[in-house]
Amino acid sequence: MKKLLLFGFFIIQLPVVAQLKLARLFSDHVVLQRQKPIPVWGWAKPKEKITITLAGQKQITTADATGKWTVKLSPMEAGGPHQMVVTTKSEKIEIKDILMGEVWLCSGQSNMEWPVKQADNYKEEKKNADFPQIRHFFVGHEVTITPQKELTSGEWKICNEENVGNFTAVGFFFARELYQKLKVPIGLLHSSWGGSQVEGWISKEGMLTNDELKAYAQALPKTWEEADAILDKKTRKQLLGSEVLPTTADEKKYTEAGYDFSKWLKAGSPLGQWDWKGIWMFRGKGFMACEVEVFDEMISQPTTLGLGIQDSFNEIYINGQLVSEGIVEGTRKISIPAHSWKKGKNQLVVKFGNMVQFPWYGLGVNGSPDDLYVSTKDTKVSLASGWYLMPSFAEPHTYNHSSNNVGTTIYNAMIEPLVPFAIKGVLWYQGESNAGRAYQYRQTFPLLIQDWRKKWNDTFSFYFVQLSSFGAYQNSNNGSSWAELREAQTMTLSVPKTGMAVTIDVGNPKDIHPTNKQDVGHRLALNALKFDYGQEVLHSGPMYESVQFDEDKAVISFNFAGDGLTVKDKFGYVKGFEIAGEDKVFYYAKAEIIGDKVEVYHPKGQKPVAVRYAWADAPEDANLFNSEGLPASPFRTDNWVGKTVDKKFE
Repeated sequence: MKKLLLFGFFIIQLPVVAQLKLARLFSDHVVLQRQKPIPVWGWAKPKEKITITLAGQKQITTADATGKWTVKLSPMEAGGPHQMVVTTKSEKIEIKDILMGEVWLCSGQSNMEWPVKQADNYKEEKKNADFPQIRHFFVGHEVTITPQKELTSGEWKICNEENVGNFTAVGFFFARELYQKLKVPIGLLHSSWGGSQVEGWISKEGMLTNDELKAYAQALPKTWEEADAILDKKTRKQLLGSEVLPTTADEKKYTEAGYDFSKWLKAGSPLGQWDWKGIWMFRGKGFMACEVEVFDEMISQPTTLGLGIQDSFNEIYINGQLVSEGIVEGTRKISIPAHSWKKGKNQLVVKFGNMVQFPWYGLGVNGSPDDLYVSTKDTKVSLASGWYLMPSFAEPHTYNHSSNNVGTTIYNAMIEPLVPFAIKGVLWYQGESNAGRAYQYRQTFPLLIQDWRKKWNDTFSFYFVQLSSFGAYQNSNNGSSWAELREAQTMTLSVPKTGMAVTIDVGNPKDIHPTNKQDVGHRLALNALKFDYGQEVLHSGPMYESVQFDEDKAVISFNFAGDGLTVKDKFGYVKGFEIAGEDKVFYYAKAEIIGDKVEVYHPKGQKPVAVRYAWADAPEDANLFNSEGLPASPFRTDNWVGKTVDKKFE
C-alpha cells in the first residue's frame, strides 16, 4: 500500500505505515468458539471507525484514544470456512479459512508442552494425522513484568503430517478424540512452559485476593533490574545463609587447601544445568567441588581427569594447587601431573563460567556419568557423584529472565494477551514444579482457575491431569510430596465444572516425561465428552468415597466403580494399600475387592485408624481399576500433617 503526496510539480511516493491491526490470534486458519459471543479486537488510529464482517454479520466500532477497538459478534454454529474482513477508510485486512468449532486452551508445564513427535508411536501417529479441521496455535515463551496487550509471535497451523509433530501431544490426542466423536472443528490454543510453577500463571489481581499471596503481589518488582536484585539476594540467602555480598577475597578462599565446601549446595552429580539444581537462572562464574580418594599407586603416576563437557575457561585446583587452566572443547580428558594427588582425601575445586557454545545453558556440565573420573592406565576412580556447587557472587553476573524468576510474569506475557478470546475450556497439566509446596497448592491451583475465569468473565470447563508416577516408591512413613500434590489436585475437584485425569499407571518412575500421551488425552476427553457434550461415558476411575473401620480391617467405598472394581495383576492381588493403627505407623496391607468396595487388613491385627493408597512419588504397584480400565486415584483417609505443610511460595 502506498500513499501519494503532491508537492508542486513533483509526485513523491512514500510507504504508508499500517495502522489497522488485528490481534495475532485472528489469523488465517483460526478456529473460533461456536455457540458463544465472539470477541474480536485490534488496533487502528485513535478515534478511527472500523467495520468488521463475518459470515453475514457486520459490526461498526470506533477505536478509543489509544487506538484499541473491540467488537463482539453474535454466536455461530460449527462450520466454515468463513472469511473475516476488517476495514477502515484507508486500510483492509482479510482473514481466510476461519472455522467455527470448539476451542480449548492447553496450558501448564513440560508434560503439556511435550510434542507429538516425542510421544509414543510417532511414526504411526504422523501417518494418520490428516485432520484439517484440527488447528493449533503455539504461544511463544515470554515473561514480562507488566501485562501485555498482544503476543509477539504465533500463527494457526492445520493438522497434517507435516505440522502435527509440533502440536502439544496431550492436546492433540484430546482433540482427535473429540473431533472423531463430535465431527466439529477443534482449535488448540497452546500456552505452556516446561518447569513453570503455578504462581507464574496467576495474575497480580488474582494473587491480591489470596491471603497467603497478597503480600507477595503487593511487593512485586516494577522492573527487571529490581527483580534481578531481589533474586540475587534470595539466592545468596539460600546458598550462603546470608544476604551479605561476598568479596573477591572471600571467594579466593574457595580454592585454598582445607576449605570447607560441605556447606555449599549439595548437588550429587555435577551433570546438568544449575537452573534445575536450585540455582535458578544465575549466569556468571561458579565453583564446583568434591572430595576425591585415589588409590595409593595412582599418586606417583600422571593421571587423567575426566570432567565431562564444559567449554568455558576452567581453573582446576587440587588441594589448593592450580593444576590446569584453559579451555578444552568436547569431552574433556585433562592431564594431571604426577604427585598432584595425596594419600587419603583430596579436594578438587573447579572454577568455570557459562557454557560458550550454548550460552543459554549457563553454568553446568554436560556428558554422561562415565565422563567423570580420575584414571591411570590401569585404574579408574569415578567422580560421578559427591559434588557441591557455589556461584561466584563477587564477580559480575546476571540472571536470565525465565519462567520462575517472578510470579505473575508468565500470565502477563502468555495469558493476558489471550483474553477475552472465546474458549470452551482449559486443559491443564502442571504441578511437578509445585510438589515441594504441595499443601499450598490446595490454595494456589483453585486460585488460578478462579482467576482465569474472572479474567474471561466465563465459568468455562477446566480439566486437569493428576501427576503421573516419577521418582521413588516410598512408604507412607517416609511421606511423599508428589502424593500430597495429587491430593491437592483431587481436592480441587470441589471447584465447579472441573475434572481430572488420573495417570499414575502410565508414568515412568525414571522419566518425569512419560511418553504415553495418548491415554492422557483420552482421559481428559472423557471428561469433556460427559460434561460438555452430554455423552454417556464413565469419565473417571474409582475415587475414594468413605471408610468404615472394624477390629482389624478397613472397608473402603468408591465412586465411579462402573460395573465393578478390578485389578491389573495376573494373580488377582490388590496392591498399593497401606494401613496404620493409633501409633500412626503404616504397614503394607493385604486388600481384597468385595463388590464395589475394598477390604484392607492390618497385618499386625491392630485396630486400624487410617488407610492410604498409592501414597508415593511413583506408586508402581498400585493396580486398582474400574470396569472401564480407568485407574483409581491415590488417596488417604487420614488428615495427618504432611511433609509440605510449611513450604510457602516466596
